[in-house]
Amino acid sequence: MSKDHEEAEVLYKQLPGTLEKTVMLLQEDKVMVLPCDTIYGLCAKMGPAEQALRAVKYRGETKPFLVLATLEQAKQICKVPEDVEAAWPCALTAILPNLDGSGTTAVRVPADSFLQEVLTKLGKPIYSTSVNESGYHTITNITDIIFSFKDRVPAFVVDSEHQGTVSSTLIDCTTKPYTLKRCGQFDASSLLGL
Repeated sequence: MSKDHEEAEVLYKQLPGTLEKTVMLLQEDKVMVLPCDTIYGLCAKMGPAEQALRAVKYRGETKPFLVLATLEQAKQICKVPEDVEAAWPCALTAILPNLDGSGTTAVRVPADSFLQEVLTKLGKPIYSTSVNESGYHTITNITDIIFSFKDRVPAFVVDSEHQGTVSSTLIDCTTKPYTLKRCGQFDASSLLGL
């Protein structure tokens, strides 16, 4: 955002109006910082806003973003195995085959009522990625996040409760048995057959 734009807004998750404002900005294909059930994420509506998200994060065209979705939305995109469906909602991201055969999507059904409401009202999944520039360490402290991204996003949604600092667990469900790609907040040992 250049200097002739308004200053970025800091919204509080628990306050009235924040949900509606969040949905409105996402509908306008804006990139925002949202408190996920894991860590803060740079988020944008699935679709054309992907390019804006890549620009904010300085990420190249090849690496895909994970997708946050309701269970119904996840099932419209991917083939969801019963054991993964039974585990959700939680801090588990699963790489799943797309229904249309076009490859895979890393998708997560978040265990956060605010995010679930955003996804339901928006009617579409959202991309989510750690708050950092590609190749740099993830920023988890909201003060540092605001300082670093205040000129790049129009709004930050702050959770006044203790926000997590551990990413989601990432498993690849296109292999049998599933493959652990990243250890995180969720204990996936039962899904991995451990």
